[in-house]
Amino acid sequence: MHYDIVQGSAIKLPASRSRLSRVLRASKDVVSVEVVSKTLDVDRRRAAEILSRWQRQGWLQRVGPGLYAPVPLDLAESEQVVADPWVLVPALFGDSYIGGWTAAHHWELTEQLFKDTLVFTTRRIVKKCVAAQGVTFVPRHVSRASLFGLKTLWRGSTKVSISDAPRTLIDMLAAPEVGGGIDHAVDCVTAYLKTTDANRDTLIRYGERLANGAVFKRLGYLAENVFHDPVLVDACRTRLTQGYARMDPTLSSSRLVTRWKIWVPNHWSKSASDR
Repeated sequence: MHYDIVQGSAIKLPASRSRLSRVLRASKDVVSVEVVSKTLDVDRRRAAEILSRWQRQGWLQRVGPGLYAPVPLDLAESEQVVADPWVLVPALFGDSYIGGWTAAHHWELTEQLFKDTLVFTTRRIVKKCVAAQGVTFVPRHVSRASLFGLKTLWRGSTKVSISDAPRTLIDMLAAPEVGGGIDHAVDCVTAYLKTTDANRDTLIRYGERLANGAVFKRLGYLAENVFHDPVLVDACRTRLTQGYARMDPTLSSSRLVTRWKIWVPNHWSKSASDR
């Protein structure tokens, strides 16, 4: 028989419950095979068997490959046992950060709420969508060198990374689809530039570090024709690269603005600034 200390008194627990208690103390919000193996000093195969048994007994619920979440007593019959699905991101995606449309909503750059959660990860993408605990995560691959411009959020006892506001916008300008399309991305950049915290130097610095030439073509055109921001216009003009880009690769674009080397969507009105 093993003992656990609860509120200063010793309570007898069966061996299996005592081991579960030890594992839960060693875990944060998600229990993994690695944690069980290390905590109980067993190999990975044995750790996986123990987790599987605890799942069958109703103490844990599987939330991903080799990943489990503790089941609160009041949610024993529920399919969703994690109150905040963001705590699953580090366990499911490793070195990663929440970004794109999800981060834009978090930083109040948009009121539009997207159903899916967008995650940038250094892991190889196997599935276009990952469903866990009633939430669909949309992963997008990035290199380790691209893990910059991030903020740390504590969700429960789990540390989660999220792109800060300028990095969120640069990601949207680099790949409009992660921002819900270029029109929504434009709305987000507009909202950011109106805030007292708007930092144009940071936007430019992040754009340089990401090394995606399309960023300055899109941002430069928008700065001149939509935002009317001469500081950004000048910064982008000096950073134009060779070749042409589309404002949004998913939209029909038959109008080329040679000044910015950008193909503009057909539904955008022609501006007097276009050359």
